[in-house]
Amino acid sequence: MHAPLPPVALPAYDRAKVTPGIVHIGLGNFHRAHMAVYLDDLMNQGLALDWGILGAGVRPADAAMRQAMLAQDCLSTVIELDPAGKTARRVGAMVGFVEVATDNAPLIAAMTNPRIRIVSLTVTEGGYFVSAETGAFDATAPAILADAQTPDRPGTAFGAIVAALKARRAAGTPPFTVMSCDNLPGNGHVTQAAVTGLAHLSDPALADWIEVNVAFPNGMVDRITPATGPRERSIAASFGLGDDPIPVTCEPFRQWVLEDHFPNGRPPLEAVGVTFTKDVHAFEAMKIRILNGGHALIAYPGGMLDIEYVHQAMAHPLVRGFLDKVTRNEIMPYVAPVPGTDLAAYSALIQDRFSNPEVADTVQRLCLDGSNRQPKFIVPSLRDALAAGGSIDGLALASALWCRYCAGTTDRGTVIPPNDPNWDRLTARAKTARQDPAHWLAMTEVYGDLGQNPRFASAFARYLVSLWNVGTAPTVKAYLAGA
Repeated sequence: MHAPLPPVALPAYDRAKVTPGIVHIGLGNFHRAHMAVYLDDLMNQGLALDWGILGAGVRPADAAMRQAMLAQDCLSTVIELDPAGKTARRVGAMVGFVEVATDNAPLIAAMTNPRIRIVSLTVTEGGYFVSAETGAFDATAPAILADAQTPDRPGTAFGAIVAALKARRAAGTPPFTVMSCDNLPGNGHVTQAAVTGLAHLSDPALADWIEVNVAFPNGMVDRITPATGPRERSIAASFGLGDDPIPVTCEPFRQWVLEDHFPNGRPPLEAVGVTFTKDVHAFEAMKIRILNGGHALIAYPGGMLDIEYVHQAMAHPLVRGFLDKVTRNEIMPYVAPVPGTDLAAYSALIQDRFSNPEVADTVQRLCLDGSNRQPKFIVPSLRDALAAGGSIDGLALASALWCRYCAGTTDRGTVIPPNDPNWDRLTARAKTARQDPAHWLAMTEVYGDLGQNPRFASAFARYLVSLWNVGTAPTVKAYLAGA
């Protein structure tokens, strides 16, 4: 018999006394398992009751989330998937959800309210209008040009932020802090570039004022949070929460590292384990290269071998061996020291987290959006290794595996469903690259000038030919053997 599940933990505070201090744009699973949980922990200590969250969004899918959240009084079910035993809680830090409208007028009005002192975002790594070729803000993106032409009726989150900051400046209200919670290097700088870059297109004086007066702290966030599907709803039902259509499951581990740059105030997050430091960039580089880079190292060999779950991939000796060798030899040597952190111990922790069978994170999810993730999570390590004259074989193989995956079938012939915003274009390019590997490396939006590097181009071509001729398992096995 299974041991009975522990009771669902409920908010220990009077939610009627919670008032909004934060507008958060992008109410996906990660936000509800991360930032909302930290704030719920604070409120359970009787702190930060004036820092409640108003949910918000700018996409049609956000309207569906709003409807679901309002139907349950904005309570989120969060289930921690600890192998030692699952626990569930109802997170009550959200106190409302702004109406979703095409002109974003309700969102702008909410952000204009003086009680709102932080506007935070989780809009995915690809949602910041960054040019893959230059790494800078892309002022030519159609959505950005549209907002520049109609700044009072913006369609993007950044357009709404600019409009709200303009209204606050006009009213003499101190500006809110803009805090990205997305998994980007220098996410505060990237967000600042998007907001000021957009403002410059329609109101250069406002852009200059934002540059001087608005804070954009950098931060590093971490918690593995799978997508919600039938399995996750079944787990919620086992706790008696079967009426929640949008429960969140997550690993027990969580981490949040922030710059302490909040001129208009902030919750006392250090009381619940958030690290405030000037060295966010060091934590961030470690996490992006070892954890997110590690995800890519698992994803594509796992996908090509028809492995469904990440913990199953970690149990496969070739996949785990590939992750370990590439991380140890080609990634960690170029990760700068992190205060109070042993990189080898951190890497071991990451492998343990990936191996958690309760999380049931899917390989398909890790393979998602490679065209946005590869240039952020793999290419920087590759560039550093090449510059140092170090080994790049494993990183070249990782890139070849991504190319082979994008051809659209596994080694066994299973059709891979579209798994990238640019899937059709990538598939056509990957099929051409079977005969002409340089065609794949010509994607300057991913590789920049690295496609012209003879060491990398040669290794990539050699591995791509091997993947097509003999398959994933023999190719990875040869790499591990040093052949």
